[in-house]
Amino acid sequence: MDIFQSPLMSLPGITPEEFSYLQQATTGLTEQQLRNFLMVYSTKRKNPSDMLIFCLIGLLVIPGLQRFIIGQIGMGILYLLTLGLCFIGSIIDVVNHKTLAFEHNQKMVFESLQMVRMGGFQ
Repeated sequence: MDIFQSPLMSLPGITPEEFSYLQQATTGLTEQQLRNFLMVYSTKRKNPSDMLIFCLIGLLVIPGLQRFIIGQIGMGILYLLTLGLCFIGSIIDVVNHKTLAFEHNQKMVFESLQMVRMGGFQ
């Protein structure tokens, strides 16, 4: 299949690393399962550009917002109480926003695949 005709390319802001990971993860799915997977996964994934915005808001306005958004509630509270670990943690998150998004998306791929393979979507 041509890379540009893949339904995975319909995801906004998809990186080559994420595309490669998704190709490996979705190998063996039927066309219907792939459509269901994309429907579930697209609602759970975080776009790296959006993550950068959340990190900047976390740095300047609400410390730890980016951690709350990706479901790391404990780290979010820690960032909130320590002003983003004295701004150092928030600055590191701004620099590593793509990694934060990719790690979150990897977890969402696993959850979405489980939902599709368990047959919750027919």
